[in-house]
Amino acid sequence: MQARDLVRRYGEGATAVEALRGISLEVQAGELVAVMGPSGSGKSTLMHILAGLDKPTSGTVTIAGEEITSLDDRKLTLLRRRHIGFVFQFFNLLPMLTAEENVLLPLSIAGTKPEQRWLDDLLSRTGIDNRRTHRPSELSGGQQQRVAIARSLVSRPTILFADEPTGNLDSRTGGEILDLLRESVDAYGQTTVMVTHEARAAAIADRVLFIADGLIVRELERATAQQVLDVMAGLDA
Repeated sequence: MQARDLVRRYGEGATAVEALRGISLEVQAGELVAVMGPSGSGKSTLMHILAGLDKPTSGTVTIAGEEITSLDDRKLTLLRRRHIGFVFQFFNLLPMLTAEENVLLPLSIAGTKPEQRWLDDLLSRTGIDNRRTHRPSELSGGQQQRVAIARSLVSRPTILFADEPTGNLDSRTGGEILDLLRESVDAYGQTTVMVTHEARAAAIADRVLFIADGLIVRELERATAQQVLDVMAGLDA
């Protein structure tokens, strides 16, 4: 994925607010990149634009060689179906479907079926193989997030976007989910961009991008949680 000179402006004239002020970045295949920044820094706006959920005021985003910012809604929907997976803070599972049916939902919408060996391996790796027939109300928060992660991976997307994936979980369960995201990168080569406010989450990433006032102001590779906290303390100050 490549982004070039992204600007996102809200409003007009003297009251205009620039959430992004010219961000460029690249994410390599099989890389896990974390995005951090103070509240209001623009990190969520950046992820929404990278994932095709919002359009920039100017600039471009390219995923799998296709420039997405000029696509109409229909073509963008098809591209997201082929190339993009999502994991959100709130699990967004359909309550009337079983865990397995929730996982298979992206393929069902696309009118395709999974290879059984791939599905079995995915459910095993995500730790929900013995919860296939359970509905969301019968699952813990951690199990629901595991289902959500399996759902995001089942179509083998080019890139996975994770928006505060541990934000609705306790510390122990959140740690398990972070291990699972890291394993999806290592085992499947799953390219991933994760927005987070947690230093321990950023510490599993190959790179951490720090955003302040709509700009990338710092980058760390293979950072420890303490190094991440030190940079964040400087940005907050």
